[in-house]
Amino acid sequence: MQREHHYQANIIWTGNKGSGTDSYLGYARSYTVNIDNKPEIQGSADAAFHGDKTKYNPEEMLLIALASCHMLWYLHLCSEAGVVVVEYTDRATGLMTETPSGNGKFESVTLNPIVVIRDQTKNEIAIELHKKANEFCFIANSVNFKVNHKPVFKLMK
Repeated sequence: MQREHHYQANIIWTGNKGSGTDSYLGYARSYTVNIDNKPEIQGSADAAFHGDKTKYNPEEMLLIALASCHMLWYLHLCSEAGVVVVEYTDRATGLMTETPSGNGKFESVTLNPIVVIRDQTKNEIAIELHKKANEFCFIANSVNFKVNHKPVFKLMK
């Protein structure tokens, strides 16, 4: 039996400079994200689309969602397999293309995790678990573009 999980986020546009959207450049692309009992997120469009470069944009949040979902599944699978991870960082990158008409889409995302493990004899299984984490990641399973992985493993000092 399939289980359903429901999520809710409140998006509030905060970019009205007094005259709404009466002109394309006359309003800010800023917004806040509110979710009950969680810190507020300040968002905006990418600076390339007249947004505030000091705030998170939707494209960055997609990268964050993919990278964090993968990491959480990976850590879960490692704990089950006896691979002791002591450090995990990722510098995810994404490629989005924009057409002359203004629409666009992500072509790919690459996760670049650096994983520090306790036992080098577990290196091979640690590599395989990245593939398995990708199969289980809810967000990766929801996108229509390739999510690549280029993990680097280090041994705990």
